[in-house]
Amino acid sequence: MQEQIVFEDNHLLVINKKAGQLVQGDKTGDLSLLDLIKNFIKKRDNKPGNVFLGLVHRIDRPTSGLVIYAKTSKALSRLTQMVKNREIKKTYWAVVPKTEIPQSQRLVHYLQKNEKNNKSTVFPKATEGAKEAILNYEIIKVLDNFQLLEVDLETGRHHQIRAQLSKIGVPIKGDLKYGSPRSNPDGGIHLHARQLEFIHPVTKENIKITAPVPQNDAVWKACED
Repeated sequence: MQEQIVFEDNHLLVINKKAGQLVQGDKTGDLSLLDLIKNFIKKRDNKPGNVFLGLVHRIDRPTSGLVIYAKTSKALSRLTQMVKNREIKKTYWAVVPKTEIPQSQRLVHYLQKNEKNNKSTVFPKATEGAKEAILNYEIIKVLDNFQLLEVDLETGRHHQIRAQLSKIGVPIKGDLKYGSPRSNPDGGIHLHARQLEFIHPVTKENIKITAPVPQNDAVWKACED
């Protein structure tokens, strides 16, 4: 667990999540990062009783990268408000097929979540029941068969990056749900929450954290080289 912690102080803890790890418990009943971190802190700090840990935001199970957890209720309420106010800048890396797309682009779509199949449908125009989804991407590296996009989110919708990139013809590597032809061996997808930038909810200092990409994957490693 210690090796996954990329930032920690008295108020918050930031984890570099592995693809496949759950950020919090769900209907699968699988052990979540929330439980793992609580157990880790309890042992490491010899804490009697329960450890307080609150989840500030989520990333999808097959996605890797940065997730913020709050260690105090004060930090949790302030960070949750900051997420609502879009005061936490999130940058993602996505590996997609080497297909002809503009070098950079602002994508505006409307997304409707289907609870039954846990998937978002993308509409080009405002549609009843669909929420506006906006992201900006830029191609920052070109590999033999893939290209690496840096993605900045303006909104935070269900499966937003996955659905919007699929809509323009570049589904994320390994993302069968949104049109990738093949899955990845570990069941994850090549989407990585690369960077977070925000004002610390208590100390008020500017925090900027970058997460290394998964080191056990040749394509990811080529992106970071």
